[in-house]
Amino acid sequence: MFATGIENSYPTIELPDGSIKRVDEMEKSSHYQYWDTDFALTKELGINVLRYGPPYYSVNIGPGLYDWSFTDEAFNALKKLNITPIVDLCHFGVPDWIENFQNSSFPEYFAEYAGEFARRYPWCQIYTPINEIFIAASFSAQYGWWNERLSGDRHFVNALKNLCRANILATKAILKVTPEAVFIQSESAEYFHPEEPACMPLANLLNEKRFLSLDLVYGHPISVPMYEYLLENGMTKNEYHWFMNNASVYRCIMGNDYYITNEHLVKADGSTMASGEIFGYHVITHQYFRRYNLPVMHTETNILEPLSNEWLKKQWTNAYQLKQDGVPLLGFTWYSLTDQIDWDTALREDNGKVNPLGLYDLDRKIRPVGKLYKKIIDQWSDILDREPYGFQL
Repeated sequence: MFATGIENSYPTIELPDGSIKRVDEMEKSSHYQYWDTDFALTKELGINVLRYGPPYYSVNIGPGLYDWSFTDEAFNALKKLNITPIVDLCHFGVPDWIENFQNSSFPEYFAEYAGEFARRYPWCQIYTPINEIFIAASFSAQYGWWNERLSGDRHFVNALKNLCRANILATKAILKVTPEAVFIQSESAEYFHPEEPACMPLANLLNEKRFLSLDLVYGHPISVPMYEYLLENGMTKNEYHWFMNNASVYRCIMGNDYYITNEHLVKADGSTMASGEIFGYHVITHQYFRRYNLPVMHTETNILEPLSNEWLKKQWTNAYQLKQDGVPLLGFTWYSLTDQIDWDTALREDNGKVNPLGLYDLDRKIRPVGKLYKKIIDQWSDILDREPYGFQL
């Protein structure tokens, strides 16, 4: 699968005047206005797989209440165009009436929403129930940037367990409606490098912590330090055992997102900073694959123009080498189709600054990286179709 995506983040942030604003990337990129053009551009590139999701916050307008008007238009068009959506049901935010990821009722409400979506669009087969759980919990409840805007381990653990529980319940709800559904759990592939030997204990702890979301979603036994960390910060033994008893890898593909910011340097004072690319996608994804032994999809990458062409070549080479190494790699993604807005501040500021990260700019003119991606797809599709994937969709 050669894929791209429509960037559809929608967290809430606090503005300098103290007011709260919803940051809707599909609105900022004019996707609501040009969605039909965006789908046509996807086809022009030779791409038939699109990471795409409805705006959860405006679809699920209350408990058991839904407004499917935009979603019907968009998903029916995808079906007619024969574009396979990887349905992204929750992307960094929740409806106002749920408030945020601290709400213990969120998992049940979200599972109900996922089931309703599956019933309404039974032809959809591939899902990412909740995008980048680790990042959603970290940015909302560890760093204090989005949604609940809380900082602390207890808040992080509470958000994490609610997000992971919601993901598992949503998977179960979808499978009841669509038994042939496949789940691509898109997650940020991280690594923490110690600056000096004294930093190794903290780096080791953070390198265990990065796995927590997938450990809980996939039911992978966690390390003793992480188990103690969870218990010390509000998770009960019964809650942990619920995850081990209800999580599943059935019909699952591990999605790995990799950016130049995914590797970190752990400093002597206990802080961390971006290290830039040291290991790269190939090495870090091998670590995740060895842990979970699941089919893999490269689900996100990008970098600012003018570095984008060289970055795409490097990421594609890394991904293809994984496949040559015997890792069952099922797909590659440049994210997103069009430029994004305000990701230079991780959406924390509402500046309206265009980030030239897309295959197309916001005037829907193709960027050099779009031309290169189309060339890669043209050159490699037939060759890869003849190679075994190791997993049947």
